[in-house]
Order: sequence, then C-alpha cells, then structure tokens
Amino acid sequence: MVIDAVVSLVSLVAPPIYDFIKKKFLKPEEDTVEATLSALADTKPEIMVPYISAITEKLKVDILWFNRDVIGTPHLWVIDLRAAIRPVTVVASILILGATVFGLTAVDPGTRVFLEANVSNWFGSRIVSRD
Repeated sequence: MVIDAVVSLVSLVAPPIYDFIKKKFLKPEEDTVEATLSALADTKPEIMVPYISAITEKLKVDILWFNRDVIGTPHLWVIDLRAAIRPVTVVASILILGATVFGLTAVDPGTRVFLEANVSNWFGSRIVSRD
C-alpha cells in the first residue's frame, strides 16, 4: 500500500516539477528565426528575402522527413484513434482500479502500480501550465 501511494504521488507531482525546473533553470534558446530576422532588418535588409526562402525550404524538408512514412492524408479514423489512445488507457486504468477496490477483480501488484502511475501521471500533466 505504501508503494502505491509513493508511485501515485511521484507520478502526480513529477510533470509540474519538471516543468518548473525547465522554466526556472534552463535558459530558452536565443538564436531564433525571429531574432535573426530582427538583426537582419537592422543590419542587412537585402538578405531577408533569401533568408526567409531558405527557412521556408528547411521547414518543407523537415515536414517531408517527419511524414516520410505517410502517403497522402491519413484517414480521419486514424487521426481520431491516435488522439484517443492516452484518454482510453487512463479511463481503462480508472475502471480497472475501481473494480479492484470494489472486489470485482484482482490485479497483481505490478499491474496495479502501473495503472496508478498512468492515472496519476495524466492528472499531473493536466496541472502543468501551458504558457
């Protein structure tokens, strides 16, 4: 029972703590496209058009590389299925844990810890601010 509580608490507070540490102690990258464009606008405005073209081509290549195994647009049911995977696992975990509490089923300790971590981690990731 102690392990269950520890796993649940750690899974619940890990995402907000990670987000806090990342925002407070890791400096954001300062070499951004916007910063470069701002510097070019002040120093060499004639270079802005080729720079924007190069950035556009790089983004197109990145998109092609990311979607290298996708031919055309995926069907809507595939997109919906991919979006539903985590919520379905969380709901199933809650249902299985509820059935265990009411004595409807027995779950071994390793599976129970996984289910508790899954639910707690999902709730913890909801706490993280999205700004």
